[in-house]
Amino acid sequence: MSVARSIDPDQIGFDPARLARIDEHFGRYVDDGRLAGWQVLVTRRGEIAHSSTYGLRDAEAGRPVEADTLWRIYSMTKPVTSVAAMLLWEEGRFELTDEISRWLPEFADLRVYSKGSALKPFTVPAVEPIRVWHLLTHTAGLTYGFMQTSVVDGIYRAAGYDLYPPADVDLATACQAFGELPLLFQPGTAWGYSVATDVLGRLVEVVSGQSLDAFFADRIFRPLGMTDTHWWAEGDTADRLAALYAPDPRTGRAFRYDKLGALAYEKPLLLSGGGGLISSAADYHRFTQMLLRGGELDGARLLGPRTVRFMTRNHLPGGQDLETLSAGGFAETTLDGIGFGLGFAVVDDPVPSRVPSSPGEYYWGGVASTAFWVDPAEEVTALFFTQLMPSSTYPIRPQLRQLVYSALVD
Repeated sequence: MSVARSIDPDQIGFDPARLARIDEHFGRYVDDGRLAGWQVLVTRRGEIAHSSTYGLRDAEAGRPVEADTLWRIYSMTKPVTSVAAMLLWEEGRFELTDEISRWLPEFADLRVYSKGSALKPFTVPAVEPIRVWHLLTHTAGLTYGFMQTSVVDGIYRAAGYDLYPPADVDLATACQAFGELPLLFQPGTAWGYSVATDVLGRLVEVVSGQSLDAFFADRIFRPLGMTDTHWWAEGDTADRLAALYAPDPRTGRAFRYDKLGALAYEKPLLLSGGGGLISSAADYHRFTQMLLRGGELDGARLLGPRTVRFMTRNHLPGGQDLETLSAGGFAETTLDGIGFGLGFAVVDDPVPSRVPSSPGEYYWGGVASTAFWVDPAEEVTALFFTQLMPSSTYPIRPQLRQLVYSALVD
């Protein structure tokens, strides 16, 4: 096990012995084979209180998790895309209430699923257009094919859109297809985890006149010094990328999942703003510190502080929580007491979920069990990296919160 700190945790309100419980607890996940390895990083007031690694990034090759290990962050790409969109919003390039069909005409004449099967769906016209804020909050009525919880999910899969898109499809072509598929619900009436952030990435491309990778590089990665965040792994990055695993249904032990893991070594045709990035703990730490500091880090200001505060409030209609508005299916969060902002889940009340946190905390995670949160009230950020699909396999995220908040003693 490797543990590093930049400051004595006592100086920023953490009990070191209690922080050590993080490593003891998740060490057992590796020791009994549930995870190959992991990396965790906890900060307060911009100082690293706890940074540790354990286990192997590649169990078959015997390569350990190291400080510069790279991870498929999947849906932790979504907050990056949301920040990209809000950079353009701050420039007055669009309003959050604008219809996206102004830039993406394929979303002009939408239909909403009403009844029937995936082979013979009955649809009705959308009574409300998809607006920019619908994309940011997953209230657009779009969905994901891989969730397999609705007829509309099946229609997505029949069109070739499962966990990954068809191999010959780019982002523009995918959005054309999404515009032709029925919506799961009328825009703005429910919450459904979806390809909305991929569509948002396409909106960034059209509004900015840049490809998504170029925009990310110019406006986010270079200003923040995120030198280890990529769309695919090659050369040195390929050597540092952790292998992808899934649980054996009989034993629960992690087994190598190269069928999907190998895709990270290929340059993608579709730049997925919803799940396409590879990153390191150090890089994503810089991203979360920018958010915690109100949009600025080391002299580079991406967003204004009021914009960050606005993004991290609950934007769900009527201030409702996800338990009330969720259309069902997969999500990277609990639902009770949790709202959704412009790119993040937001804690309105931590009590209903029975998971310690602070009101106003915001967070998200990735399908390979990565996770982060930012707690402005306590000035805490926490990041956890591993590579186990799906993220619902083990209660890693609530357990990490238990361990971090019980170590905070000031």
